Amino acid sequence: VQPVESGGGLVQAGGSLRLSCTVADNTFSASSVGWFRQVPGRDREFVAVINFQGATYRGNSQTYADSVKGRFTISKDNARNAVYLQMNSLKPEDTAIYFCATTPQYFPLPTLEREFAAWGPGTQVTVSS
Repeated sequence: VQPVESGGGLVQAGGSLRLSCTVADNTFSASSVGWFRQVPGRDREFVAVINFQGATYRGNSQTYADSVKGRFTISKDNARNAVYLQMNSLKPEDTAIYFCATTPQYFPLPTLEREFAAWGPGTQVTVSS
């Protein structure tokens, strides 16, 4: 079942947005939940991923792309079947369609597009300069 994103919009550079991803079911199929982004004419780019099911493994339950480290934070709320992406200090180059994706893979943390099985329709984030 596809996850569903929400929370995109238009924001000025330096501002913040929080994206939400609702995972349809709290099962093995969503052991990890990731965020990717894509601009027209370019490949989909990894942003962040978090282990959604189970206990933290070796303490590395989430990871980020270098381009967003220190600005974006991924978190989860298992009771709500939700994963969030808090985006702070946004830059015009963060403008993209943001996608949420799920995978049964738990370890190592998946970061490649091909490692994810189910994708949401995407939500547009536009950062004006």
